[in-house]
Amino acid sequence: MLNALVAYAAEEGAEAHNPLIPAWYDIIWSSVCFIVILVIFWKVALPRMKKLLDERSTAIEGNIAKADEAQRKAEAALVEYTAQLADARKEAGEIRDAAREDGKKIVAEAKDSATAEAARLTATAHSQIEAERQTALVSLRGEVGTLALDLAGGVIGETLSDDKKAQAVVDRFLAELEASEAEKATK
Repeated sequence: MLNALVAYAAEEGAEAHNPLIPAWYDIIWSSVCFIVILVIFWKVALPRMKKLLDERSTAIEGNIAKADEAQRKAEAALVEYTAQLADARKEAGEIRDAAREDGKKIVAEAKDSATAEAARLTATAHSQIEAERQTALVSLRGEVGTLALDLAGGVIGETLSDDKKAQAVVDRFLAELEASEAEKATK
């Protein structure tokens, strides 16, 4: 058989056959196979591929829509958050201003209270000093009166035992003494 093939090839070679162009039966069988594969691909594989691509496209579009919706919600939340933050800052400023005003009022009330307390203490001290001065004056008059009576009794040579008379003499003496002090102060 090998001899037959070699002989056939030699005959074919004699006709000057181009090796780049296939034989007509190869072209027909190749075309039939190609058409069968094309029909199977067209009827089976292509619809499945189209269905798969459509599902993917729908899923991607759905995800894009969800992402857009999430983006809109995030932007709305950001706007709301920004507004709330601005309101909170404004409210904090108002509270801070109110606290400053309250602090000023408290300080003013404390100053007023301290001033009133100081005035009350000053008035109490003045009245106490005046009362002590009056007590000292009465005590001093009594002592000066007794001393004056003793001296007057020593000068006159008599004892002044009459209280009314002695009191009148002492009062007159003290009045003259105060008058002379007042004249010295005015000069």
